Amino acid sequence: MFKRLASRALTYGPLSFFLLVSLYPLVWLLFYSFKDNEEIFSTNVFGIPNEWRLENYSNAFGVFDIVAYFKNSLIVSIGTVIFTVILALMFSYAAARMRWRFANASRIYMTSGMFIPMQIILIPLLILVRDMHLQNSYFAVIVPYVAFQLSFATIIFYAFFRSLPYEIEESAAIDGASIYTTFFRIMVPLVKPAIASVSIFVFLFAWNEFLVALIMISDNALKTLPLGLLYFQTQFGSDWGAMGAVMVISTIPTILVYLLFSEQIEKALTVSSAVKG
Repeated sequence: MFKRLASRALTYGPLSFFLLVSLYPLVWLLFYSFKDNEEIFSTNVFGIPNEWRLENYSNAFGVFDIVAYFKNSLIVSIGTVIFTVILALMFSYAAARMRWRFANASRIYMTSGMFIPMQIILIPLLILVRDMHLQNSYFAVIVPYVAFQLSFATIIFYAFFRSLPYEIEESAAIDGASIYTTFFRIMVPLVKPAIASVSIFVFLFAWNEFLVALIMISDNALKTLPLGLLYFQTQFGSDWGAMGAVMVISTIPTILVYLLFSEQIEKALTVSSAVKG
């Protein structure tokens, strides 16, 4: 009995400690959003609020206009995920499953984009967006975001497509399926765990990205949440509780996305077993 308890303590003790360490920043941010400036900076920095100030959230919606920034971030993030996943899936399938002359060279060229820092191409990127007449539009940030994330997405999808047996496509071809039917109805469903993983990382990147959005968007009506937080800090910097409320609201989509796709990510390590036999 004692050995069993000791074994459980050794197993669940470190896991419980890691859970507390991971959740504490979120709990602290939640408490932060209900405090006033005095509690935040001096009298009650880490504890539960002495008074739960709901007006911080009303200020977030009224003074800050979080709904507009929230909508812009959702449009940009979802658009980035959709275009990145579609383009990366098609290219990865072609590179991994088809035989053509420059398949390997194209894959290397695509993945080399991961080694290019975003900061060194900002000026050429700004000129390109201007020449394409995309300034002050959602596509002014969606197109660069997709370009930056294609390399990462391609690596993930390529590895998954390579892990699938070729007999799947051979059986589909024998049954008369075209290449498009094979891709959309057979191959894409088999890489759903990879799609979920890529979608989460791309969504988080687009949701939190600041530098490109700062340079590409000057219209207040199109600014995303990170830009809105900067504006809120400079214009209403004394109301730190309301800023905390804004940050709490801005974290909700990322948590929801992870919860929705976490099961698919767990399946990512065993995706090949689904097609054995």
